[in-house]
Order: sequence, then C-alpha cells, then structure tokens
Amino acid sequence: MRIDVLSAFPQMFSGILQASILRRALEGNHLHLWIHNLRHFTEDTHGRLDDYPYGGGPGMVLRAEPVFKALDCLYAQSEEKPALIYFTPQGRLFTQEMARDFSGNPWMILLCGHYKDIDARIVQRDPWQEVSIGDFVLSGGETAAVVFIDAVARLLPGVLGDEASASNDSFEDGLLDAPYFTRPEEINRLTVPEVLRSGNHERIAQWRQGEREGRTQERRPDLWEKHQQREKHKSQ
Repeated sequence: MRIDVLSAFPQMFSGILQASILRRALEGNHLHLWIHNLRHFTEDTHGRLDDYPYGGGPGMVLRAEPVFKALDCLYAQSEEKPALIYFTPQGRLFTQEMARDFSGNPWMILLCGHYKDIDARIVQRDPWQEVSIGDFVLSGGETAAVVFIDAVARLLPGVLGDEASASNDSFEDGLLDAPYFTRPEEINRLTVPEVLRSGNHERIAQWRQGEREGRTQERRPDLWEKHQQREKHKSQ
C-alpha cells in the first residue's frame, strides 16, 4: 500500500513512525508512506498557507492552491486513481469496518486540515471522502491521520506477527473483545480464571464469547443493540 500525506506540519509524524507496528509495516515494505510539506507547494516566500475567511469571522482558512498543486503533482506520478481522505469533524465516523475497507486500497492520499477550516473549493474540485475519528475537535488533522494509518496498516497482510490476532479484536464482528491474562497465575491474590487454565478450548471459547457479549452490553449498549439486530436478521 502507498499512502501520501499532505500536511502543514510534517514534523508531527516523525516519532510515531519509528516504533511498533508502523515501523514494522514500513521496514517490511508492506506500507510505503510519504509525508509532503504543503509549504513546498505555495508561492509565498514565507511558506504561508492560511488566509482570512471571506465574510469575516474568527480563525484562518487553509488556502486551496497549495493543495491543488500537491495533488496535481501526485496525480502526474501514476495513472492509478488514489482514494482521497480528508480528516474533518464533519466527516463519517471512522470505524473498524471502514479501516478494513480502506486497507484494500493500493493508494491513498490523506489531507490533514489545519486552522479554522480549509477552503471549501478543495473538496469541490476533487472527490474527497471526509472522515472523523470522533466527536471532538483537534488542533489539526495530523493526529487523526496517525490514528487512521495505524488502524489501516495493521490490517495489511504480513504486518502483524500473528494475523489471526486482528480477526478477533474489538469491533471486528461488532462486539468488544474479552479480557486476557498472562503469567503468573496469581498476583496479590488476584488469580487467572480456572477456565483459561483448563486446556479445554471449547469451554475457553464459550467463556470468551460470554465475556465479549457481557462487556459490550454493559459498556457499549449502542453496539449491543446493533449486534442483536444482526443476529435477528441471521435467524430470519
């Protein structure tokens, strides 16, 4: 997979890309990631990207011309059509299902918004998919982009040491995951459930499924309701 990121602050990506799963994805050539500084695509001698909004009001607006130039430069490199992702509070709420869908794209371009907003003509000219990682406001799209890249990259074949690990993560089938334990068996009189030490894989699977359902019902009643609806449709 190739991902190009358009950002006004590319230095925000340096640390996170040097550790853990993302580093493994990059070193294994499962992911090719390019961070582009939008300031390199402006004719302003100071690399300024923002300007005052028409109509007045507080805040500044990311100008369209640098984004257009960056996109046109990337378009010229390949005849492929990239998926365009723009991070904004007005976008579709990012889910595990969306992460899995996006993981099938061979090429994506991510736009990290900044300032009060972006010039609306940016999303008018090109077919951006607007994505939000939650109902809150960030200082810029860079942190959202890191979340997105991490969620998608770990689903690429060969990135995780055990690919089956991702198949039963929280949200993969609409439920939260079960609790897990490791050695030692007892810490401060807190013990590992007997069923997990039994070696009976059928009992363990039943226990974990019960824990997943109980957790989801207690902590995320919205997900539990959707799960029940899906199960109802399956039985019809």
